[in-house]
Amino acid sequence: MIDKSTLDSPAMEVNPELCKGCQLCVGVCPKSVIAISGKLNSASYHPAYYIGENCTGCSLCYYACPEPGAIVVVKP
Repeated sequence: MIDKSTLDSPAMEVNPELCKGCQLCVGVCPKSVIAISGKLNSASYHPAYYIGENCTGCSLCYYACPEPGAIVVVKP
């Protein structure tokens, strides 16, 4: 879970157990900071994950995601 009190810039977080690896978030991210994991989650999907820095907090990934609660975007 992202600790908002320690953030300097926006960030996104994926709940790997809710993500079905549809890659919609990867396709809409203007900064290309989301990738698909090589590991499987408990439902045998390859979930998305946040690569690291440069998230703008635009929330396009959040709105593109069809799974409620799978993506959270946090702004400082």
